[in-house]
Amino acid sequence: TLQGNRNWTNARRSLLQSAKFGGPLDRLFPIVVPGSSDSGQFDNMLELLHLGGRSLPHAMMLMIPEAWEQHAQMDEARLAFYEYAGSLMEPWDGPAGICFSDGTLIGATLDRNGLRPLRWVETQDDRVVLASEAGVVDLPPEAIRQKGRLSPGRMFIVDTEVGLILEDDAVKKDIVSRWPYAKWLKRNVFRLADQPAARTPVPLLGSEQRLTMRAFGYTDEDLDLLILPMAEQGAEPVGSMGNDAPLAVLSRQAPSLYDYFHQQFAQVTNPAIDPIREHLVMSLNTAIGQDGNTFEETPEQCHRIVADGPILTNEELARIRQLKVGAFAPTTLSILCPADTNDPHALERAVERLCRAAEEAVDDGYNVLVLSDRGVDARHAPIPALLALSAVHQHLVREGTRLQTGLVIETGEAREVHHFALLLGYGAAAVNPWLVMDTLSERGSDGPTPELPVTAAEAKKRYVKAVEKGLLKIMSKMGISTLASYRGAQIFEAV
Repeated sequence: TLQGNRNWTNARRSLLQSAKFGGPLDRLFPIVVPGSSDSGQFDNMLELLHLGGRSLPHAMMLMIPEAWEQHAQMDEARLAFYEYAGSLMEPWDGPAGICFSDGTLIGATLDRNGLRPLRWVETQDDRVVLASEAGVVDLPPEAIRQKGRLSPGRMFIVDTEVGLILEDDAVKKDIVSRWPYAKWLKRNVFRLADQPAARTPVPLLGSEQRLTMRAFGYTDEDLDLLILPMAEQGAEPVGSMGNDAPLAVLSRQAPSLYDYFHQQFAQVTNPAIDPIREHLVMSLNTAIGQDGNTFEETPEQCHRIVADGPILTNEELARIRQLKVGAFAPTTLSILCPADTNDPHALERAVERLCRAAEEAVDDGYNVLVLSDRGVDARHAPIPALLALSAVHQHLVREGTRLQTGLVIETGEAREVHHFALLLGYGAAAVNPWLVMDTLSERGSDGPTPELPVTAAEAKKRYVKAVEKGLLKIMSKMGISTLASYRGAQIFEAV
């Protein structure tokens, strides 16, 4: 579950600055020691945050936040802190019971799901015992002063200097009240749902739409057995078990790039999450824009666009494109390549040009890059969206500028949940399946029909809901609860 954290730690190299270290941080890299265990790599980052000026409880709240996104009873100050913290670092997600100490404070915390049990006992002679289960130390009942267990996301801390057990609420109240996080968020975060409507491109209709669908490799099965059922039911269609399709590498057809990739899943080490019954601790919230220096806490650090989910309709993408207030500067880069050429290296050169264009756009101050394959015709073919996105993502990581911009992919290619999972897993902040949206606009333009018994607007809403349900299911198989921890993790294998 920490693959994404390792990747983003390397990408942050150029952003990390702190006077606490007395010079450039290059000598500290790699921060996460290659080949070490998950616990060791977690400790690497925790130590860095602590030496960079944060208390251990503060660093733990940053790395293992509570499940705040749908917590109706959490106070506003703590909610604001956790939302702000998301602009500094993605959660280190996964099942964990973490014990920590700085020589004075000794504490423990649980992951947001509470998948690893921790129980504690305080004795009459001022000893504290904490373990994964009761009875690890044999204590007579009369020797126990109090006992309890840790709840998901909560902390248990002993201050050895004053000899007190510190309450979770008291510790966190002090941390979340240090800065006016709620005011900073109100001034700098732009909620996509609150932005004014914008004009969208004219949808493709009729024969033009069908030709474009053919160019992107759509089949009748994609439309009749996948897209329309998702738009009607708000869930992925149910099929029989088993997959007798040949591996893409052995296929005689022309499989898409997505078909070569297979999702990994947790085996033995991580318990899978139930995305239905544990929905309250899972989150698809997505933030678009640049990230900040993890060692600093300033209002500008949270200057981003926030959406409830990573799947954008054409209308939502249009809102992002028109949002040019404050420091927001979106721009669009075409991911098309020449189709009418005999050059065998045309695709490779087009990808190289795209990477250079992305690098120049970031250098020019654009902090939202929309990679778009609109404009496909007889002379222009689309670069596979996954190839274009991952090439730009990796190029910007190598240049040290990846976290200075957010990547949004506007593609007619994505239509299956697996496609969206790959695009997000290889670095996209959001995906706009514009051709699917155009298709649903046309199919639902005359109102409910036997083919699509809902309106176009409702069909789009249900399709997005179906994709989001599928993403939660895929994340849960790895034991990952938040999209922020899944994005850029590249938890796939290519065959």
